[in-house]
Amino acid sequence: MTDRHRHRMRRRSAGALLALTTAGALLLTACAADDGAHSSTDSKRGTGLPAPAPDRPQHEDSATAPSSDRLSTFALDVDTASYGYARRTLADGARPDPSTVRAEEFVNSFRQDYPRPEGDGFTVTVDGARTSEPDWSLVRVGLATRPADAAAERPPAALTFVIDVSGSMDEPGRLDLAKKSLDTMTERLRDDDSVALVTFSEDAETVLPMTRLAGHRGTVHRAVDHLSARYSTNLGEGLETGYATAVRGLRHGATNRVVLISDALANDGETDADALLERIAGDRREYGITLFGVGVGSDYGDALMERLADHGDGHTTYVSDTATADRVFCEQLPENIDLVARDAKAQVAFDPHTVADFRLIGYQDRAVADEDFRDDRVDGGEVGPGHTVTALYAVRTRPGAEGHLATATVRWLDPGTRDPHENTGAMETAALHDDIRSASPRFQVTAVAAYFADALADGAYDIPGAPSLASLRSRASALARTTEDRDVSDLATAVREAGLPGAAD
Repeated sequence: MTDRHRHRMRRRSAGALLALTTAGALLLTACAADDGAHSSTDSKRGTGLPAPAPDRPQHEDSATAPSSDRLSTFALDVDTASYGYARRTLADGARPDPSTVRAEEFVNSFRQDYPRPEGDGFTVTVDGARTSEPDWSLVRVGLATRPADAAAERPPAALTFVIDVSGSMDEPGRLDLAKKSLDTMTERLRDDDSVALVTFSEDAETVLPMTRLAGHRGTVHRAVDHLSARYSTNLGEGLETGYATAVRGLRHGATNRVVLISDALANDGETDADALLERIAGDRREYGITLFGVGVGSDYGDALMERLADHGDGHTTYVSDTATADRVFCEQLPENIDLVARDAKAQVAFDPHTVADFRLIGYQDRAVADEDFRDDRVDGGEVGPGHTVTALYAVRTRPGAEGHLATATVRWLDPGTRDPHENTGAMETAALHDDIRSASPRFQVTAVAAYFADALADGAYDIPGAPSLASLRSRASALARTTEDRDVSDLATAVREAGLPGAAD
């Protein structure tokens, strides 16, 4: 059993009741000093605790006394594959399997309005709005890193692309899409960046060792052009060979990353995610090589790819068309090669005097034991510049309660020195908007995305105040007009497609 496994077995569910005091966290900065919401942009070095809530007399009535669990702790996650795959499935006239719907990946698929820090690290924003269900609110914890600047100085990149060339990748929108994207990306990367190519079907092969792009872009293009689909899918051999190739081509002072491009339909060799990760554990931990999973295909092994990314110090996304592929390979990957945080975790502390109950919406696979928040040996998430992370909570406040609601804390390690840092944000009950429609447009988009995930998951997230699908469609369409955001327009389209007769079952 791996250390990661032991810690995950000790984790506590974030959907319990509450109690005593201090410390919490997630992504992004906050503002609103005059409305009760709070954010801090000053990083706190080391292991200092955030300031506790003011002391208050304990309730003597056992029926209203706070419970012993007031903390929610999880590793940061910037995955979006679940939402991308759901959109693809709905566009094809079907509903996604509820088991593939992860609410946090729906929520994190949209641009946010959080303040950004000037340097590395995070800002923390906490805001919220009351729902139509009495005493229940949605509380958003947002973290943001500094903007990604393609022109800014960054370390060179050493990228090992592990490309699935099994027979299933011959379907349009899989290998052909990957090849086109890799060709375009090769022109966008810098001369001091390096690329290696590994392919796998029934076995794995290094078709291009780590190669500097300066003077060798034609070599990379030729290697990409020769990729063709073949037989079965031995993903384990592909990953193992990919990491071995990355280690041989390791560049000190560079960002070393393995990029897995696959439909994750493993059917040959080792197919268990934990066993696959164990085979590359030594290289991954010793050399700090992160994993970026890119899912493709109408039939897609979502669970396997998601587990590989979550436990492989990386993240995953899904591409279904040329526009999405260009964004991932030609904008996000080149701009976000650098890391600003390793092993980032968040902890949110709810005040038991104002909060009767809470639950984190999603992040089940990223839960961390509360006592492990400041144990830097426990894996967290790796986050680059330009990212935001959003966590949404359903919170039931005590009738008539006023005052401090929650404190959120994010903790991360410096990618170079591995020194720990923390930042916090807090919120008062007075800062809760009277209803979701009166909150900011970006908060409303977050709520619509979460409610949509809940609807596709057959109500598994039990989010209070859930509107009908027709109401969701109307809200999404209105927000698309308000924000003038193509991604929100795509959300409105997906909600509409979920209501079509062909996608009803």
